[in-house]
Amino acid sequence: MRLGVNDKLSEIKAVSVKGTFYVPLRDLSTELNLTMTGQSDGIEVKGPKGYVKLSLNEGGSVTSNGIVFSMNTFNQDGKRMVPLKVVVHLGYIISYKPEQYLLRVHDDTAQLDNATFVNKYQEELMAIKEPVPTPQSDKSKSGQVVYLTFDDGPTVVTGQLLDLLAKYDVKATFFMIGPHINKYPDQVKRIAKEKHGMGLHGITHRKEKFYASPAAALAEMKGDQAILKKVTGISSTLIRTPYGSKPYFTKSFRDKMLSQDFNLWDWNVDSEDWKLKEDSGKIYNSVMYQVHQLHKVKVNPVILMHDQKSTLKVLPQILESLKKEGYQFEIITEDLKPLNFWKDLR
Repeated sequence: MRLGVNDKLSEIKAVSVKGTFYVPLRDLSTELNLTMTGQSDGIEVKGPKGYVKLSLNEGGSVTSNGIVFSMNTFNQDGKRMVPLKVVVHLGYIISYKPEQYLLRVHDDTAQLDNATFVNKYQEELMAIKEPVPTPQSDKSKSGQVVYLTFDDGPTVVTGQLLDLLAKYDVKATFFMIGPHINKYPDQVKRIAKEKHGMGLHGITHRKEKFYASPAAALAEMKGDQAILKKVTGISSTLIRTPYGSKPYFTKSFRDKMLSQDFNLWDWNVDSEDWKLKEDSGKIYNSVMYQVHQLHKVKVNPVILMHDQKSTLKVLPQILESLKKEGYQFEIITEDLKPLNFWKDLR
């Protein structure tokens, strides 16, 4: 798939490996005017809004904000291939619209929105017939990958939750509320450091405020996004709306929000841990039943849980059972096809 860079369609070809897009580091640096400096243990790549020290061995790569992350690289045709998502740490946004064959890196200097970009390069984009990676289309893993998600955090128990995930060597995705991020910044930095996924859950979590208007909803997600970036240096475009997207997040809301390159995610397994609280038996049985039903039709589970004390009690049993059944835990990323109640793939 060819990579769009700001307002032009570049000659860079992105290669998909296990759901992650890789690009040649030097070609990407040339297109984005990044500065590359060789070091004894890797390469420093500097952009207009920070830098990343890329480790090309077993060590962790480090951002200018002190975020440490692991990164797989490989050589292809004499070129060092790195995950495209590294540009997020340099202040860029990645837009991925598989139904339009659009994969684009852009920043605030770009003049074209995605719709205009696609229209401008429609003929060239439509000529691309490569398959795109999605949780549903990856047949080798269909029904055997699980996306564990936690809403409403961070909280006073997030550290214990992260301890459990580390104990079972499991990754999850956290949809977090802006004021909570401000209240527990160290927990959020740990989430980033331990390479869990991070998404946005708004500011107020109140129906009458968030759903007051499309502009109100957008303002909450933009505010949440800014807070997360300030704390971690990472600008996520993954969103989960309060109480799920149906019935309140109607077309006018989605048009307003998704035109700003946000990716809307709901779930297909509801643990109801928010309602059942301490009834671990009911929570466990419900989650496993739903997972098994999805397995029959080869659909990967996206499990909704909450960052709360009562969830800590049932989580080990769920993790042990899913791992025993052979599930692989992966995080939600911006290059996956969104799963939401409206089936809106923008």
